[in-house]
Amino acid sequence: MTAVPHAWIREFRGAITVCDPDGIILEMNEAAIRSNAADGGARLIGTSVYECHPEPSLTKLKDFVARGVPNVYTVEKLGVKKLVYQSPWVVDGRYAGFLEVVLVITDYEGGIPDGT
Repeated sequence: MTAVPHAWIREFRGAITVCDPDGIILEMNEAAIRSNAADGGARLIGTSVYECHPEPSLTKLKDFVARGVPNVYTVEKLGVKKLVYQSPWVVDGRYAGFLEVVLVITDYEGGIPDGT
């Protein structure tokens, strides 16, 4: 699975990354691809999300996945503040993996630049 089927998801300004239960990246929208360009962008699809996270984020990610609960936090890099929402997702009531949505929350006059 590589294509994001709905235009609103593909073009949504927040970065969306979807993983299977083993942490393999299934889908990334355009903002996620741009946001992760330095690490391979779209080439990350099909690889392990665990390989993209250094410690201590790797341990935190594995912990939230094991517990099956959302993990929400903010981070600031280069003066840009972001809200990170990581959550399990289900299909027909069964655990299907986890996803991450990253939204820029820094105030900018004239709007958010590109959302990543």
